[in-house]
Amino acid sequence: MTAELSVAVWPGITPRLLRDRPESLAEYQQSGGYGALADTDHLLAEVQASGLLGRGGAAFPLAVKLQTVRDNGRDASGTVVIANGEEGEPASIKDRWLLRNRPHAVLDGLRLAAGIVGADRAVVYVSDSAAADSVERALDELPRELAGVTIELLTVAPGYVAGEETAAVHVVNGGPAKPTDKPPRPFEEGVDGKPTLISNVETLAHLAYLHQHGARAFRELGTEASPGTFLATITGAGRAPALYELPHGIAFADLLTLHGVSPDNVRGVLMGGYFAGLVNRDIVGATLDHESVRALNSGLGCGAIGILTEDCPVAVAASVLAYFDRENAGQCGSCFNGTAAMAAVAVGLRDGNATQDDLDRLKRWSVVLRGRGACATLDGAANVAASLLAQFPDQVQSHLENGCQTCRSAAFTAARPYEVESVEAVVAV
Repeated sequence: MTAELSVAVWPGITPRLLRDRPESLAEYQQSGGYGALADTDHLLAEVQASGLLGRGGAAFPLAVKLQTVRDNGRDASGTVVIANGEEGEPASIKDRWLLRNRPHAVLDGLRLAAGIVGADRAVVYVSDSAAADSVERALDELPRELAGVTIELLTVAPGYVAGEETAAVHVVNGGPAKPTDKPPRPFEEGVDGKPTLISNVETLAHLAYLHQHGARAFRELGTEASPGTFLATITGAGRAPALYELPHGIAFADLLTLHGVSPDNVRGVLMGGYFAGLVNRDIVGATLDHESVRALNSGLGCGAIGILTEDCPVAVAASVLAYFDRENAGQCGSCFNGTAAMAAVAVGLRDGNATQDDLDRLKRWSVVLRGRGACATLDGAANVAASLLAQFPDQVQSHLENGCQTCRSAAFTAARPYEVESVEAVVAV
């Protein structure tokens, strides 16, 4: 899609991350940014009290990651922190927007994380050239050693697996942007063999907000288990893409109304980018928080939501699985062969060529292939396959028996489903 990206904050709340224009260093400092980090123990306790969850996809508690790397660093020769802005997910735009428009919020969060874990080296890891330029300009405004931490920028070629945490470590260590076997995990042994914290850039921007305003203010929005706001990339439904800052816990139906989509027209969603798979119309009655979406056997992931109205869920799943087949690292046989096999069945189902035996195999693969390979790409493919079969059984059966009128007339065959191509924004904060 080439339409301009609209950027807006949920009505009635004060924006925490989104702004109506790119932010200068002076503006960021005037708002309280880059304040002194007088007590790392206190800030770590505030992170714990805030309940801040990672915004990169896994929703892992930031305080646990910080504490673990900090503890491991006491027995090692230092620690390293990486701000992961390699947004390889085509359906997401939030990280690129932050890096292009609010690089100082990300850098501030990075230096705070480095202070907590005791790192003397920090890396901003990106693939978007405009984001890299923005970060470079921001770094030029600051001393490269900020509060005892040397900050460097590292740019790689974009790719779905390039943002995986071990791939980031591999690149910083001089290797290709491909995942490596685990264990060890980066928090145990990462860059130069040191315990390494890898945190999504949105997570770090929230950390900077938390440093300025405290845990109590952070929890004023959101739910008990999913506190704060999050950035959501909304695509599909024949609408221009949008980036929203939303409080956790809002009704999805209310978001649809804000986005100009009638809930009656929604067939389902592709949730959490590509990784979390498909959800049927049950999503219309759900709230957008980790616990509620998890109850639908899905996840918020990176906050990217593709809305299906006219698009057939079978065809969408086929396109996503074909994408995984093309984008896997090609270094693990289970993933290389497994994504290809699942994509072939889904494409065959879309085109009216699949059999019941094919579906039985797809169902089995969606279970037995999980957890194999060096990264979670195969898990993402398994999620898509399993969710298609579980969430849309009538559509699957219709394709198997009679074909699909929608797919016969104009099948959805996007190479990068619900991709956000344009980042030129119309801002209404």
